Amino acid sequence: MIDTNSVENISDLIHQYLGWDALMQRKIFGTLLVLVAFFVVRYILHRFVRWKLDELKRRYFARKTVTYVLGFITLIALWQIWLGTGSGMAAYLGILSAGMAIALRDPLTNLAGWIFISIRKPFMAGDRIEINNVSGDIIDIELFQFTLLEVGKNIHAEQSTGRIVHIPNGWTFQYATINYTQGFNFVWNELAIIVTFESNWKKAKALIEEIGQKHTAIRSEHAAEQVRKAARKYLIFFHHLTPIVWTSVEDIGVQLTLRYLCDPRKRRSSECCIWEEILEAFANADDIDFAYPTQRFYNNALEGKPPFKNQGSEISRK
Repeated sequence: MIDTNSVENISDLIHQYLGWDALMQRKIFGTLLVLVAFFVVRYILHRFVRWKLDELKRRYFARKTVTYVLGFITLIALWQIWLGTGSGMAAYLGILSAGMAIALRDPLTNLAGWIFISIRKPFMAGDRIEINNVSGDIIDIELFQFTLLEVGKNIHAEQSTGRIVHIPNGWTFQYATINYTQGFNFVWNELAIIVTFESNWKKAKALIEEIGQKHTAIRSEHAAEQVRKAARKYLIFFHHLTPIVWTSVEDIGVQLTLRYLCDPRKRRSSECCIWEEILEAFANADDIDFAYPTQRFYNNALEGKPPFKNQGSEISRK
């Protein structure tokens, strides 16, 4: 049993030294109680989530959901403690909302962005995206910002730079968001190989196609089914899902461009494997050579067509 006289004595002492009346003391005590309850319940639920869920992605979303729900309940409880309810509450809220909309425009925009991200899900944790020329993997989504592990910039083939980028959620309303891994989980990659005009370019094309077939991401039935699902959901249509080599002519030779599907996070490794096999294949082919910029001097009198050659011979005899 709690001694009532002791409680009253403590209340009197607080009022005497801090100037808090009984109502203020009840509000402060209630606030402390609500905050302690929030941290204790959150800790227990986080431990429960960690015990029940093994998959990191599901555990991350469950922990975030618990934190946001408990935080919302806590805010309502604190509002009730400090402001309560009354007939003038509607007018007070109207004035407060107008003031907040002006003073806190950017934070409110970011909060609205978080609601948009949570409901529409243009991206989720683990996705690779590009927004306003910033690319990276989503590692966290919070109320006012989301966080990327940056890729690209001065690193080739979109590999990680090791830098963490914090982006306001409001960017989702201002800039287009490119998602590399949502729905259609592959990207097209191209490698341009140029051989000399004298090379057997048809043989080179066949070799490149064969190598591309070994390194395309669309080899398993599981990957093909992902493509079919993406086509049904997003109306994605491709005439060729298998690797294809396109032929064109450049000023220094015949360009053979290999186009194939790959995992967005494996572009550099796939390029490395393909280039190594192409180098080995061309080294073993006597009739295929890589083209590179060269300089040639042309003597029309000696190398031109017969009429010009004859004129050159007559000039040399004179």
